[in-house]
Amino acid sequence: MNKKHYEAVVIGGGSAGLSAAIELKKQGVSNIVILEKDGEPGGILEQCIHNGFGLQTFREQLSGPAYAERYIRMAQEAGVEIKLNAMVTKLTSDRRIEYVSAQEGVVDVTADAVILAVGCYERPRGAVNIMGPRCAGVYTAGQAQKYLNMEGYLVGERVFILGSGDIGLIMARRMTLEGAKVLGVAELMPYSNGLPRNMKQCLEDFDIPLYLSHTVTKTYGKERLKALEIQQVDENRRPIPGTEKRFEVDTLLLSVGLIPENHLADACGILMDRATRGPVVDDRYMTSAEGIFACGNGLHVHDLVDFVSLQAARAGEGAARYLRRGSARGESVRVMPGANVGYAVPSVLYPQDAEGDVEVFFRVQKPMDNVSLTLTCGGDTLKSLKKKKMIPSEMERIVLKKDMIAGLSGSVTLSAEEMTK
Repeated sequence: MNKKHYEAVVIGGGSAGLSAAIELKKQGVSNIVILEKDGEPGGILEQCIHNGFGLQTFREQLSGPAYAERYIRMAQEAGVEIKLNAMVTKLTSDRRIEYVSAQEGVVDVTADAVILAVGCYERPRGAVNIMGPRCAGVYTAGQAQKYLNMEGYLVGERVFILGSGDIGLIMARRMTLEGAKVLGVAELMPYSNGLPRNMKQCLEDFDIPLYLSHTVTKTYGKERLKALEIQQVDENRRPIPGTEKRFEVDTLLLSVGLIPENHLADACGILMDRATRGPVVDDRYMTSAEGIFACGNGLHVHDLVDFVSLQAARAGEGAARYLRRGSARGESVRVMPGANVGYAVPSVLYPQDAEGDVEVFFRVQKPMDNVSLTLTCGGDTLKSLKKKKMIPSEMERIVLKKDMIAGLSGSVTLSAEEMTK
């Protein structure tokens, strides 16, 4: 077996992995490598041919491939080594990595620091309880996007979509533009799970109906899907008898959630966050395993690739800091989600080791208007902000200043409450 050693190994060559590696180079870490399982870097961006990427990073609208190309070029200019078709099969808590490739065979790697930039995957058909035969014509929205955008294959002509996540909304528009008829989108929740701009540009602009508090309950067909049935659901998300609607379709696209890909983190015992389904990380983006960091959609699912790149750069900076100074010093402070807040990332702070401000990313659990955001510690209010509107599909962030962090102990709680007028 081949054996190698690197200062830092980045697992995953999508937008997160590229950004983290570039930042490592900027921080003076020279002996690094990206291990990417596919035949080209860029990750899921390569199949996202619509624009809207890079508004915050580059101040212009780019397609997914164009955004990826900029980061690939920056990585090349920085001298980042990228190994393609390199599938990581094993990671241990002491930073030993095994990967396989056709060119090198099985390779054993050790690293002083590891950054997990592994991305996420779609919730599959088998995880959705729909009565009916297992006939052809049912795809995840991402599968359909890959078939259409990369292979030129239109998966259906009469389409229904379950779930109002951004990929599903974008595919509603994409299928329509390619000549398919999208009969509607059903959403289990009483609100959309997509960004407002995608609701407007992908559904409203094309008069595609959205059925909130509805789900697909039954499919019909033998070899190929012929029809499906949707029903309204109650407050407990259970179908309401007598609310059935039938649609004659040949295709059902599932956009019912993304899940961080964390089998490597699970295998080496890294502490996971139940809400995000990704690793718990501190203010350097280090996990509970010494010297192993996490970023991107493998940490928590993002709505904007710009935030993926931003947080990945922070992970790269944190890894470089670890390589220079070792573990953080002093007692840790937990950042806890309070009322109406689903999670907070990072969720662990080290006040005595703080080198600057910390930006905490979070999501609310329901749509809210006239919101008061408060950060409290031991009954004292550390910070309070007002927001006109907040929705679960948009990730939010709050900045904790260095001098504020320095005085913290125990835990802090981030809460969101609607104010009465």
